Amino acid sequence: MTSSPPVPAPIARLRAKLLTALAGDPTGMAPYVRAIAEGEDGGYFVENGPAWTVHAGMGTLVAGIRALLLQALHPGALAGVHDWSRYREDPIGRLTGTVRWVITLTYGSRTQADAETARVGRFHQRVRGTYVGGDGDARGYTAEDRDLVRWVHIAFTDAFLRSHQAYGGPIPGGADAYVADWATAGRLMRLPDPPLTEAALRAELEGFLDRGELRRDERVDDVVRFLRKPPFTGLMGVAYRVLFAAAVATFPPRVRKMLGVRRSWLPVKTTTRLILRITERALGSGPRAQDMARLRLRRLGL
Repeated sequence: MTSSPPVPAPIARLRAKLLTALAGDPTGMAPYVRAIAEGEDGGYFVENGPAWTVHAGMGTLVAGIRALLLQALHPGALAGVHDWSRYREDPIGRLTGTVRWVITLTYGSRTQADAETARVGRFHQRVRGTYVGGDGDARGYTAEDRDLVRWVHIAFTDAFLRSHQAYGGPIPGGADAYVADWATAGRLMRLPDPPLTEAALRAELEGFLDRGELRRDERVDDVVRFLRKPPFTGLMGVAYRVLFAAAVATFPPRVRKMLGVRRSWLPVKTTTRLILRITERALGSGPRAQDMARLRLRRLGL
């Protein structure tokens, strides 16, 4: 039997950094990922369905950046991040916290997903403060405000859908199926009527823009500057800059103008797909969250 060729050291280092950022563990098997194999039910999302497919795609690397940029345009959501998040001191920690929620809801059992939702909810109960709205009036906020929960859900869904459409493959059932599938996550976060179609999602996003609830200010500019060039070095830093440009390219001109960003002169789609292929190779073929979910499903005979 022949042994596999050794992985080049730069690729091995990149893999460890990526897995630490994405799963909170350099092996990709953080305790919460291993726990996905446990549980006694099939979870909220069907195997190989729309949410499984989109969230397993490499386009999620673009979507994460896009979601943070878009969410920053709501002054209430941005106030919560600015006042309560350590994204500057610990950007990897904030990223892994969000990734943990997405992975657990998508691939975990209902019991595990409910526990993760409750964990996030307990943190949100403490998040409160004031912000200046798009109309210039001061307002109080909590992370549980329905308007803010709706905005975060819409921004997330739009980011992952648009990024997958641009840089991923087909979605089972199409875009409407993904929006309807991920609406389950919105309901778990106590959003009673999340959008169920691509058209409804687009209309709600346009509604936020048309009502003047979104705005650009110095805090938005600060977030954009940080997200444009976070403290990543080496290959990861080069790859990130391409992914940032890829995220910007998926925005309509109206949103790019609000964020104060421009499309790159680079051939973004071609370069991004190359970076995503390299990243996929760096991550390797080891077990992933969906593999842990399949172990649970096979054990349960589902």
